[in-house]
Amino acid sequence: MNQAPSILPTSLKDFGVNCHEIKVGGMPISQIEKLVGSTPYYAYDRQLIINRVAQLTKALPKQIAIHYAVKANPYPSLVQLMANQVSGFDVASKKEMLLAMQTGMPVNKISFTGPGKTTEDIGAAIVAGVTLHVESAGEISKIERVAKQLKVKANIAIRVNPQFELKSSGMKMSGGAKPFGIDEEQVPKILKTLPLAQVNLRGFHIFTGSQNLNADAITCAQQQTFALAEHLVTLATQVTKVKIEYLNIGGGFGVPYFTHEQPLTISTIADNLQALLKQYKTLVDGVEIIIELGRYLVAEAGIYVCKIIDKKVSRGTNYLVCDGGLHHHLANSGNFGQVIRKNYPLTIGNKLNASETEQVNIVGPLCTPLDILADKIRLPKADLDDYVVIFQSGAYGASASPKDFLSQPQLSEILL
Repeated sequence: MNQAPSILPTSLKDFGVNCHEIKVGGMPISQIEKLVGSTPYYAYDRQLIINRVAQLTKALPKQIAIHYAVKANPYPSLVQLMANQVSGFDVASKKEMLLAMQTGMPVNKISFTGPGKTTEDIGAAIVAGVTLHVESAGEISKIERVAKQLKVKANIAIRVNPQFELKSSGMKMSGGAKPFGIDEEQVPKILKTLPLAQVNLRGFHIFTGSQNLNADAITCAQQQTFALAEHLVTLATQVTKVKIEYLNIGGGFGVPYFTHEQPLTISTIADNLQALLKQYKTLVDGVEIIIELGRYLVAEAGIYVCKIIDKKVSRGTNYLVCDGGLHHHLANSGNFGQVIRKNYPLTIGNKLNASETEQVNIVGPLCTPLDILADKIRLPKADLDDYVVIFQSGAYGASASPKDFLSQPQLSEILL
């Protein structure tokens, strides 16, 4: 079945075009190749990231703090840029924590999340002064032991697995049995047994899911989140006599990857948050309310670029073979959460105004049928050494892909 050229309406407008060629940060992709040395590469547009954070900051209530989830894209130059745009970082490993600290972000604005923190992770976080988002009773015991050994009090927040879920999410991370967080009904017991001599309880983290384009689903989850937070904060104050400093209400904001998807309606979410802040005025007085986002801030500011190195016809099907593939961009191949593979928005990056088109399958260099860049897609007719450009590639790209698979050459990244 033929498909229309898979380019989102905003993609080209955002990046710009020079002589039929896509630009990133004002530089044509052929010049970027010369800059980094070869294809494949990821290129991220600095100004698009700045614009996205600024637009979101303007839309949301002033009391809402935006934190960047480093796992979405830990490219050091990008994380350094983010340090000047957002209020804090959430990290998911010791390596990410060290990266976040070296940007100059205050350590009390860095949280460390993840269900499998090692003793080494915990010790480093305690020494650094970042806040550990605890995910189990066993982890609290581990933190207590390490804090005693170090003779340093650990900063913690309790990550809660609520009974409700974020409907319509690409990845659901709450409701039912989950490896993430402490079940909502277990939190009262946890609060009563907290080793307050070794830990400083700073807040709660209620994260329900990610990659959601349904504003109504997000607002519904946020309403339930605030109601649960009110209960938990009241309980924590009664049991521990501690003043809660912050509530991380998660994120879940998605970006459109496929032609039938529409961008998230931020105004609906902003209006709902404003109403919730008013409704729960007593709860939020003096408490920082954090929205934690990764993909939403960076995905649309990045492209993946590879080069056509062969063309072939197999029983009536046109194939373009590229020097990049799933080992660099696992998500685009469909092997990172898609049930039914769909094409990311992409194009022939140096033939944007070409009139002649053809239907093609685009594959990478790997010796596996899983190495698919695009399937049955109509694009400008391409030649050897033309560029295949995949949009929406600023999140969960290079760092989320098996770069060493089949021992292929490494790729480059650049922020422009």
